[in-house]
Amino acid sequence: MSVYYVNGQFVSADEAVIPASDLAVLRGFGAFDFLRTYGGRPFRLKDNIARLRRSCNIIELALPYTDEQIYDIVMQTLETNRHLSDEFNIRLVVTGGLSPDNITPTGESRLIVMVTPLQPPPAHWYTDGVKVIIVDIERIFPDSKSTNYIPAIIAQKRAREQGAIEALYERSGRILEGTTTNVFAFFGEELVTPAAGILPGITRQTILELAEPHYPITVRELPVTEFLRADEVFITAANKQVVPVVRVDDTVFSGGRPGPRTQHIMALFHECTQAVANAVP
Repeated sequence: MSVYYVNGQFVSADEAVIPASDLAVLRGFGAFDFLRTYGGRPFRLKDNIARLRRSCNIIELALPYTDEQIYDIVMQTLETNRHLSDEFNIRLVVTGGLSPDNITPTGESRLIVMVTPLQPPPAHWYTDGVKVIIVDIERIFPDSKSTNYIPAIIAQKRAREQGAIEALYERSGRILEGTTTNVFAFFGEELVTPAAGILPGITRQTILELAEPHYPITVRELPVTEFLRADEVFITAANKQVVPVVRVDDTVFSGGRPGPRTQHIMALFHECTQAVANAVP
């Protein structure tokens, strides 16, 4: 069984608890971040910690730990779970803590670090591509990875009902992001990704860095009508990596198969993560 870090203690997963009166439970007041390992090494952990702090700042949630302390806690939690697997998911959660009136934060936030064995998505996602849908649902504080995932839960339910693996948010006629992913589109050689109203993904940033020497990149608004005319589409996330999208609602892309440029991006990302996995300690 996995061992978690919960506010100063390492406990087994079945003993990892917080009070029911925590603001994360009562009001959904919390933030989190998520990453995975390659070769047992956390991928861009410092970037994820920085994003966690930014998420907390945006929703005015206290984070009473330094980045260095969080880094050390993550590494300790990972070492405690090494016997369970070769690769892991890592989830960092900050909860609002207790409140005398059940709504006003006191600044006594809790930190939870959850390390669990990696369970990769199905292989056919990458060989055959996937279907996603578009939903018009508003997300509060989209640039903060808060624990309020009600819009995502509703959107994912709609996606599953339509045989899709993800839902892309649309607002005011613009494509923004998926419930747990960022989105990219190729128009010829040009690679486009939405600029605003999104959570800037760490995998997204990695893809932008890897693609820059190979393709012209534009970060801008992406109208739905233009998006549906793209040559190729793919989504990215820490736990999904780079997933080719071959269908959005009833629109089929690249002949219903992963396109060549998307496959190139997938190969570049694989090379990057293998370099991390094979790095000398």
